[in-house]
Amino acid sequence: MKRGMTKREKKEARAGWLFISPWVIGFICLTGGPLLFSLYASFTNYNMTSRMDFIGVANYIRMFKKDPVFWKSLGNTLYYVLLAVPASCVCAIFLATLLNRKVKGTPVFRMLFYLPTVLSGVAVYQLWIQLLAPQSGLVNSVLRLFGIEGPSWLADPAWTKPSLVMMRVWALGTSMLLYLSSMNSVSKDLYEAADIDGATFLQKFRKITLPQISPIIFFDIITNMTGAFQVFQEALVMSKNGKGDPAGSLLFYNLHIYDEAFTRYNMGYASAMAWFLLVIVMTITLINLAASKYWVHTEEGET
Repeated sequence: MKRGMTKREKKEARAGWLFISPWVIGFICLTGGPLLFSLYASFTNYNMTSRMDFIGVANYIRMFKKDPVFWKSLGNTLYYVLLAVPASCVCAIFLATLLNRKVKGTPVFRMLFYLPTVLSGVAVYQLWIQLLAPQSGLVNSVLRLFGIEGPSWLADPAWTKPSLVMMRVWALGTSMLLYLSSMNSVSKDLYEAADIDGATFLQKFRKITLPQISPIIFFDIITNMTGAFQVFQEALVMSKNGKGDPAGSLLFYNLHIYDEAFTRYNMGYASAMAWFLLVIVMTITLINLAASKYWVHTEEGET
């Protein structure tokens, strides 16, 4: 039977709402409100200097039919995502596997591989600009020791996006720790049983390790993909004049949104582009969620 709340329960409820009120207020004012405002702005000609006139889906029509830069920026972003996400996941799993070995000095190597993750901002991008300099950069200098003439990384349109992927792989410490923690939680009984059956290291890795850490792989793919679609700072700092050059090879989707919003002041159009990016990320995420039942396994061995 339904009953009313007691005085104690009401008091606890009020206390609970009081404690979470800063987050609720912050979400409404700083996230929920601007989110709804941008959705409405995407259907207007808002440019921050005149009133917002409702123009329907004109911004979306312009996006698909009248803006060639839109397709170039979207293509650059998709290309980067297809390179960066698999490379980051594979390298993180590889490093975690190596650091999961019980050898002397392992904690030191774990710290060294995680260290780049705590570094961020413009200083890191400036460091990589120096490292990737065609003539004086450390990367090409090391390649010359092996008789390899390195490319003009950030000056060659064919190598700009691989350069950013290399930067992303360099700072994969968080993903590495997730995989390492997941590998340590795999039951040792499974490996002992595999050893009795004469399984090799690769067989144990493929049949035991990968299925057991598949939830973390799935989580890493989703978070990496979402982050890769939002690539912005690297292109703004490392491209020529912050415009995505050379030859527009670093003109990513978010950089195009930034240019429309804060250079051309087309806030309505920029909002429409931002919402379309949300639709893309949500669609790919839902596809991954639907496909996960075929390869993501729980601890009980169920998909």
